[in-house]
Amino acid sequence: MYHPQDNLNHNIIIDRFKKGEISISRAFSLLMGSSEELNNKNNIETHISYQKIDRQITEVKENKLEQVLDEMDALIGLNEVKKLVREYLAFLQVQKLRESYQLNSHAIVMHMIFKGNPGTGKTTMARLIGRIFKEVGFLKNGDLLEVERSDLVGEYIGHTAQKTKKLIQKALGGVLFIDEAYSLARGGEKDFGKEAIDTMVKMMEDHKDELIIILAGYCHEMDFFLDTNPGLKSRFALQLDFPDYSVDELVKIAEIMYKQREYILDKESKHFIYRVLTEILNNEGEISGNARTVRNLVEKSIRQQALRIIKANKINRRELIYIRKEDLAWGEGKHE
Repeated sequence: MYHPQDNLNHNIIIDRFKKGEISISRAFSLLMGSSEELNNKNNIETHISYQKIDRQITEVKENKLEQVLDEMDALIGLNEVKKLVREYLAFLQVQKLRESYQLNSHAIVMHMIFKGNPGTGKTTMARLIGRIFKEVGFLKNGDLLEVERSDLVGEYIGHTAQKTKKLIQKALGGVLFIDEAYSLARGGEKDFGKEAIDTMVKMMEDHKDELIIILAGYCHEMDFFLDTNPGLKSRFALQLDFPDYSVDELVKIAEIMYKQREYILDKESKHFIYRVLTEILNNEGEISGNARTVRNLVEKSIRQQALRIIKANKINRRELIYIRKEDLAWGEGKHE
């Protein structure tokens, strides 16, 4: 006899997969287990075919991929970076299709160099890359592990190799993001940083299909780093430049940050924040910290707004939402 609960169990499994609570393999196992049980009961009407399961999971994965790509596209600026990520995504997908038709396919090396100042979106993009390449099956989990020199370099001979191996093992299936990577080459031949590089290069070969390593840092320092380690250039063929944001882009970033916190810039304060950021650019030659500077400005203005409205006799919803010019006036001529 057919039981509505049979379809309910199937829907629950699919829903759990959509929410990321269970893996693809676990979903298949549960669904096919349910299917076998139904067959044993001769409930042909409720039989779940392999094709149906595969189609549903494929649709879920495609939707998840589009969601992550939409998040990437929503980032301010970084147009060349976005374009290159999409190119490599398409390349990876086509190589898989070629393999399915028994055609020659190219080996895929996804290790990258990110060059740019702090606050230009490098870490954010690394996290998105992990999620994107998880959805197409290149990475197992897509998690980001962010480390720096002190996490890799030990205090005595052999210690560095142990630390580096341990971190790379931990990063397998996702992205290992090494910030200020050029610091590994600052000490010369006798520095333990070289041992970290050598260990990393070897493990990249041993686990070439299991992780993406991203080396990040200032443009000039990263160029110098690659010049002193010629072997790294071939292993990190994908190099992405993260330019400083323009003032217009920074104002858009500020508006997004306010929106995420459920605040709104009124017309006057929007013009004023543009003026403050322009002043920083003119005085310093570049906007120190880029998006980080904007974040500091946003958070400070929210605290200033709190000081202003807490003194008011009447506080309504509009007053709680809007950021006024006076909440930003502290930033004119003096910047954190």
